[in-house]
Amino acid sequence: MTTETLDRGLVLDAARVTELAAIAAWSLAGRGDEKAADQAAVDAMRNALNDLAIEGVIVIGEGERDEAPMLYIGEKVGSGSGPRIDIALDPLEGTTLTAKAMANALAVMAWAPAGTLLNAPDTYMDKIACGPGYAEGVIDLDASAADNAQAMARAKGVEVSAITVCVLDRPRHAEIISSLRAVGARVHLITDGDVAGVIHTADPETGIDLYIGQGGAPEGVLACAALKCVGGQFQGRLVFRNADERSRAARCGITDFDRKYSLAEIVRADAIFAMTGVTKGALLDGVRMSGGFVHTHTMVMNSSTRTVREVRMKRPV
Repeated sequence: MTTETLDRGLVLDAARVTELAAIAAWSLAGRGDEKAADQAAVDAMRNALNDLAIEGVIVIGEGERDEAPMLYIGEKVGSGSGPRIDIALDPLEGTTLTAKAMANALAVMAWAPAGTLLNAPDTYMDKIACGPGYAEGVIDLDASAADNAQAMARAKGVEVSAITVCVLDRPRHAEIISSLRAVGARVHLITDGDVAGVIHTADPETGIDLYIGQGGAPEGVLACAALKCVGGQFQGRLVFRNADERSRAARCGITDFDRKYSLAEIVRADAIFAMTGVTKGALLDGVRMSGGFVHTHTMVMNSSTRTVREVRMKRPV
């Protein structure tokens, strides 16, 4: 994707798409219905994408066609004219968070040139990530969590007790958590939202140095697009629980099931990344209504210019 393609107009278009999805999801926040909130975000995002002058293909979406009526993998969106782009999206990252009106729910989307985003199947992925400013190879997916925390401490010139690692609070991560605490690292547990968890490593204000753990492969691609824009390192390996998941990967064109992917292999060109807060969180404020207006808080990034914009929108209800 050329700099001409990644122009200011397209960046702002991306922001508008996630804004509309966030507003739609927020209307159902706290109502206890995860599916309804997710569907509202999906419908709003799909309608917004189809209004744009792009030739877009969903490569990371709500699932395969038979399982997802809208925004399924392979679905074409946009007017059919304009730049050809791959689209990775999660209209509502944090369906449970939204249903319970908890913090850190987001509407998330990434764009890149056609054929340059990893078409990851809807499986799990082992992940490790850190922010910018470190020598390549400071983290290694094949090393233990404790070894990675100690390597990060050496790179920063601090004791390992000063290192904070973000981990999804899941039973499968018990060994990771115990090993990190055994060497003295802090563990910051999150209930959901591992896209935000990875992005936290690139924001010094969060205090997060590393992200380690197993989460969704689609979310891994989205997180890589964000790190592509702001700098950082990421490694991931797909995790398959059964033959059906391997078949899904094969349909996506994946042949090496044990491959360790770097950030550059997951996002192979410049990208645009946009996210809008649904509920208030560490990165963004949530949607709110005030005085007959709806307010949103969006962050949109452009890797070709290494720019990060915060957009606060106010429009009449």
